[in-house]
Amino acid sequence: MKDSDPPVLILAPAGRDAVVARDILAEGGLRSVICADLPDLLTRLDSGSCAVVTEEALRAADRRDLAAWIAGQQPWSDYPFLLLTLRGSPPDARLTDALGNVTLLERPFHPATLVTAARFAVRARRRQREAAAYLHERQQTAERQTLLIRELHHRVKNTLATVQALLGASARSATSVDEFYQSFSARVISLAKTHNLLTDDYWQMASLQEMLENELGPYNDEAGRRIALDGPTVDLTADLAVPTGMAIHELTTNAAKHGALSVPEGRIAVRWQVTAAEGGRRLQLDWTERGGPPAREPTRRGFGSTLLQRVLTMQCGADIRFDFAPAGLHFRMEAPLVESRTVPQY
Repeated sequence: MKDSDPPVLILAPAGRDAVVARDILAEGGLRSVICADLPDLLTRLDSGSCAVVTEEALRAADRRDLAAWIAGQQPWSDYPFLLLTLRGSPPDARLTDALGNVTLLERPFHPATLVTAARFAVRARRRQREAAAYLHERQQTAERQTLLIRELHHRVKNTLATVQALLGASARSATSVDEFYQSFSARVISLAKTHNLLTDDYWQMASLQEMLENELGPYNDEAGRRIALDGPTVDLTADLAVPTGMAIHELTTNAAKHGALSVPEGRIAVRWQVTAAEGGRRLQLDWTERGGPPAREPTRRGFGSTLLQRVLTMQCGADIRFDFAPAGLHFRMEAPLVESRTVPQY
């Protein structure tokens, strides 16, 4: 008997039968619990490995609740009973039929007979529980696969829609084939970087810090003075990470072309924090450029501003604000942090 196996239950209310059975089982290395009556046995069946029951204990009791419990077992369960009968009298068919998975032991018997029968019953119950655990794991695996497939379909659909939007917007804002190729390729690469962060975490979350480092890292100097990132650890769900990653890319591209990253002395500081609000947690992000050319509000709306003003506000429910100050662009975003949907890990 393993330490994890539940005890053997004993129902033998007449004389010293219960104590004798307990002592025999103990000598054979089997733990057991003596039950006072049939209702007591019923309350313990779920926590026992098998039940040793005398024939007379069942004959004198109301067996309807026991029959209901046996009939109501889970499909994997076939609870083992050891029925102790009296020599010289045939076993009561009503009892054996009611118990179902029953082993008959005619008294008096050798102690080894009871120990052997109990060991077989304990082992059989253990196998039943192992089968139940295996079936449960198979069911959970199937549910995980179904969920992941649905998640994959959802993400692929969203990704294709994003790529289509990138294609159209890049084509509309480009003045040459080469400019279109460069801008569209850069945007797709940025999208791929965000997707890499998501798929590394089974499409659950992407680190805001890593998203910023992926875009701004190449522009930093050896001393790390051009780019300053400051904020707590924040992981974004895919629905927020993808548009936020694209927005970071557009801000970085604009800074490299027209802002702080277009001159050696330019600096960018990105700070963020998470606040608690009535509707849940919210992310506050500040992008500040200094040391570059004076910021000027664009005369026409390109893809970058469309992404920042439409996608972030409509898809993410974000509040955004631009300040085209002479000292440099200041961008502020505040968006709700939606909790991650549960996708089981492997």
